[in-house]
Amino acid sequence: MSARKYAGQRARLQGGFLRANRFLIARRASQLFFLALFLSGPLFGVWITKGTLASSLTLDVLPLSDPFIALQSLAAGHMLESSVIIGALIVLVAYLLVGGRTYCAFVCPLNPVTDLAAWARTRLGLPKGQAPDRRLRYWIAIAIVAASAATGSLAWELINPVTALHRALVFGTGFGLVLALAIFLFDLFVAHHGWCGHLCPVGAFYGAIGEISLTRVTADARARCDDCLDCFAVCPEPQVISPALRGERTGTGPLILSGACLNCGRCMDVCSENVFHFTHRFNDGLERPHGAKGAAGPC
Repeated sequence: MSARKYAGQRARLQGGFLRANRFLIARRASQLFFLALFLSGPLFGVWITKGTLASSLTLDVLPLSDPFIALQSLAAGHMLESSVIIGALIVLVAYLLVGGRTYCAFVCPLNPVTDLAAWARTRLGLPKGQAPDRRLRYWIAIAIVAASAATGSLAWELINPVTALHRALVFGTGFGLVLALAIFLFDLFVAHHGWCGHLCPVGAFYGAIGEISLTRVTADARARCDDCLDCFAVCPEPQVISPALRGERTGTGPLILSGACLNCGRCMDVCSENVFHFTHRFNDGLERPHGAKGAAGPC
């Protein structure tokens, strides 16, 4: 039985389906919630939130703006309205607290598309393929800002698959659906987690925020690890796990400090030994052995 194909089976047997998928279910609920906020107005006339993930106004009071798009606007030489500045600062502070790529895991409507491709690739037993260097996404993000400066326009918004998918759901246009299908097929047949993990400039931007964000995943109970590798199997950015999980060999602490981490919680879902937990970036301690003086359970 392939550990990769059936990752989390032991966690499901021990804790049940809901516990072994609690963060996955929370993410899907969150993504549906945000979609409902944006689509309830144009589809049903209930205008809770006006706009898109690029820029919106909730209940005619709360402005929210994508700071990456605000950065492109500044590079293009556009003057930002006060509501855009306030909205971008609110979003920036929020992700500095909860983790930059929490956007990717809990908000982005393309995440279910790429997750479905990853699931199908695993079930079909397809090889990982040839993925481009993960650093390419950062160069793409820089190139987009440079293109905005050179053209005086929001270059990325011309092809942004998130915005295009939103328009497709509201207006029934085909371009967004074609882009979503192209990303699905790329992740399925070309590169495992190819779009989110190697190419997406939005993920790169929020990953940069994640480098200094407060909320972190910790492998504070790494002494319990039984090397089942389930966490590596389900993690969209598995390269971030080893330094924390195997850090005792190199004297590295248990915190996952890489901004590439999505804070998605899948490692916690599938780990039957409860090795991983959420914490803050200033808590670099390990779980004390059971029976030690003053021992405490995992935080």
